[in-house]
Amino acid sequence: FLLQNTKDPQTILNILNILIEIVSVGGGRRASVLVSKGGTQILLQLLLTASKDSPPNEELMVLLHTLLAKIGPKDKKIGVKARINGALNISLNLVKQNLQNNRLIMPCLQVLRVYSANSVNAVSLGKNGVVELMFKIIGPFSKKNTSLMKVALDTLAALLKSRTNARRAVDRGYVQVLLTIYVDWHRNDSRHRYMLIRKGVLQCIKSVTNIKLGRKAFIDANGMKILYNTSQECLAVRTLDPLVNTSSLIMRKCFPKNRLPLPTIKSAFHFQLPVIPASGPVAQLYNLPPDDESDDNEDAETESEIETENDDDKDQQFKNDDIETDINKLKPRQELGRPLEELKMYEQFFPELSENFQVKRPAFLELPKKDSIKDSSLHQQSDQRNLLPSCQCLSQEIVKGLDRISLQNSAKNDQYYGTGCVIRKESKTSLTTVACSKPCEHVSPCGSSLFEGSSVQLGKLCCTGVDSEEEDSRSNSSGEQIILEVSDISPVHDCDLYIEMVKNTKSIPEYSEVAYPDYFGHIPPPFKEPILERQYGVQRTKISQDIERLIHQNDIIDRVVYDLDNLSCSVPEDADVLKFNSKFESGNLRKVIQIRKNEYDLILNSDINSNHYHQWFYFEVSGMKTGIGYRFNIINCEKSNSQFNYGMQPLMYSVQEALNSQPCWTRVGTDICYYKNHFSRSSIAAGGQKGKSYYTITFTVTFQHKDDVCYFAYHYPYTYSTLKMHLQKLESMHNPQQIYFRQAVLCETLAGNSCPLITITAMPASHYYEHICQFRNRPYIFLSARVHPGETNASWVMKGTLEYLMSNNPSAQCLRESYIFKIIPMLNPDGVINGNHRCSLSGEDLNRQWQNPNPDLHPTIYHAKGLLQYLAAIKRLPLVYCDYHGHSRKKNVFMYGCSIKETMWHTNVNAASCDLMEDPGYRALPKILSQTAPAFCMGSCSFVVEKSKESTARVVVWREIGVQRSYTMESTLCGCDQGKYKVRK
Repeated sequence: FLLQNTKDPQTILNILNILIEIVSVGGGRRASVLVSKGGTQILLQLLLTASKDSPPNEELMVLLHTLLAKIGPKDKKIGVKARINGALNISLNLVKQNLQNNRLIMPCLQVLRVYSANSVNAVSLGKNGVVELMFKIIGPFSKKNTSLMKVALDTLAALLKSRTNARRAVDRGYVQVLLTIYVDWHRNDSRHRYMLIRKGVLQCIKSVTNIKLGRKAFIDANGMKILYNTSQECLAVRTLDPLVNTSSLIMRKCFPKNRLPLPTIKSAFHFQLPVIPASGPVAQLYNLPPDDESDDNEDAETESEIETENDDDKDQQFKNDDIETDINKLKPRQELGRPLEELKMYEQFFPELSENFQVKRPAFLELPKKDSIKDSSLHQQSDQRNLLPSCQCLSQEIVKGLDRISLQNSAKNDQYYGTGCVIRKESKTSLTTVACSKPCEHVSPCGSSLFEGSSVQLGKLCCTGVDSEEEDSRSNSSGEQIILEVSDISPVHDCDLYIEMVKNTKSIPEYSEVAYPDYFGHIPPPFKEPILERQYGVQRTKISQDIERLIHQNDIIDRVVYDLDNLSCSVPEDADVLKFNSKFESGNLRKVIQIRKNEYDLILNSDINSNHYHQWFYFEVSGMKTGIGYRFNIINCEKSNSQFNYGMQPLMYSVQEALNSQPCWTRVGTDICYYKNHFSRSSIAAGGQKGKSYYTITFTVTFQHKDDVCYFAYHYPYTYSTLKMHLQKLESMHNPQQIYFRQAVLCETLAGNSCPLITITAMPASHYYEHICQFRNRPYIFLSARVHPGETNASWVMKGTLEYLMSNNPSAQCLRESYIFKIIPMLNPDGVINGNHRCSLSGEDLNRQWQNPNPDLHPTIYHAKGLLQYLAAIKRLPLVYCDYHGHSRKKNVFMYGCSIKETMWHTNVNAASCDLMEDPGYRALPKILSQTAPAFCMGSCSFVVEKSKESTARVVVWREIGVQRSYTMESTLCGCDQGKYKVRK
């Protein structure tokens, strides 16, 4: 009707008014209807026709542009349509020719903003002088024409998203102009009535600083100080938070990118890998790529992370391009992969299939098979290193109670702990060292000698066990007797045995100290620990403090106080500074820089033979004062988000508290947040992506004891030596008449550490043939854990699994009588020992090597897969395979499994058309857990097979071995937000 009445202006005006009212009332839905009916094209044709009149009808132009501005955002192709119809310059020329006519140019500017969403249009408009035109409209503070000012700023911000237009603005000095305009509006808008205009100016600055030239111009114009000062003045008014957040984002983006203050991003330690022959399974030598030079990505996209309050985990959003859609690859194909003759080597690890039960022998006379694949022994000759509980700068009160263990003078064949006490005096610290295994009145029953001369009765203080349902009775700090109800199946933490285990542990840095919490053990805290409620504005405040480093550089101390790359680094004894250390098993801290008097930047070490994977930390701090808030910034984390933003806290162990009868790891810290910082990652360390930054974990701690020795950790530490100690205690404590327990060495790691393999089941009811057959034909359950060293909770879950299976619980007895449990409790001993977060000594993620593991580079994975292949070869497929992991970005416990149909449901492929028949039994175990375990969350489970996970244990065991119930079980590193374990303040 409009096209048929182009010669009747009044009719057209009436129709346009009606359409504008319809769209205004109906909103986006009616605008979409107009677009679907071809309304955009018709309006553009009318605009072209009307522009030919001289002069054009002003009323018609106003109405046409008003309607186009309303329906344009609903038409994704309006930019292309306008360019093809030649409508771009029509609107632009109207603005140029009518700068004083606000009624006409306002809808024209709104349409130009819609056109500018198309980058080609934005560049074309820029060439025709639109950027310069916008700066003729916007200006200093004025109460007149504020609506036009707001529309012009929005249009300019859209135009400046084009790099070409941004460079044009920089070349003409408009960055300084924008800053001047912003300051003028900030100063004069005392009642904050024009916040949208002020935000519009900031959006323009944000757009122009997306390019390198824009960021440089911003710095040169003193933009950092201007926005910092103005944002600080806005903090008192909550409604101005959008201005503060946008200013903060701009300042973070423009903060000069620095490389980490390290000589190299490679690990401070190196391990020489074996050379793989070119004709072997791996045709290349695994070499670490060199450091690259600074990646000065000119126009890197910036992520907005200001005050991210929604816990929307990206892991729940599957990318279609990562989901496997090839049905042939999804269908399990059971294949051995290795010759049957070669798999016979694993027969020795299944003694239960050929065990002779005719002769009964006491457990202590039974000699378990210790031969590994490489004929290594579990008990290797002890080395003569110094092993010291790592504590520095202790006050005399702590020194009196603290036991330092020295192995220097122990004879080669000595048992180290004899029948009496050996007392040594150390002249430098006046420290009394007691090595004692004979029970004394001041020594706890487990043989600890930490409290020489102390009258405190400890009870079972050194016992570490699962947190039972029973109530614990503990004393206060007055020194009264402490009674800990520890389950009878929980292995007692034996300090002496732990040292013996440490002596056989081989580390690349050749650690000479033992962390006090690992040596002494710990108990659960005597109170429930709620998930921390994050205070509003914490991240913004921390970022502002970081920006102050650039603005007030004279206030920065910048003193290195700990450095693995410079062992001669020392701090004067009288210096008012904290002291750090991480030279013990599983420790990870590379460098510490004192920034301000009570603030420290901490840099974590890369995984050995790698240049990234920074998340796990475990270090010691001493020399503190009370009543002071110390801020710690771990500045080279890599994950884009963390549960530290959603209630997680770091863990701290106080030696003074341990001496006061409370040896606990407790959640500590205030002002905790996780955010992107100004330290740039090299493209090699970022997987080839340029412009990536590191992230900071920041937390503030106020210590309760002066000159205490405290340990901080990402999660409860669980060392390789702890595992060996627990396994030995389990073996010595079990009832061999009821429980069939065998410990073997699956293989040696690259560093020469043994990889334990555990078998648990029930002894046959008798020696009758049918009972022996029932024993040997029990289905297998295959469990593994700790392939990722930084996921220490996987080891704690595995510890609970082992202790439960070895307990007298009737359900545990039923499980033992029904199944044979084959367990590899630690798949990556080397990574655990050396404080890695993700990798083994090969510098690779072992959970991405299951498809083609190399026996020389990935021995634990190669032989773990070999065990499963052997079971498949003898037709004894495990009923369940489960690999224990920890998750840093979700709460609760959940599982990942494998399903063809559920994978296809997440793609455009119709699963029904594929004629797929699939047993839904893969959901049975997660469903049972969701009904029986309060911490288990079925809603977080996923059974989708992704391309990026095709080399993981879960997918390979499902696809190649043929185990339908193949899972990864993820346990949160933070806590639970459901069930009875959800703790509220």
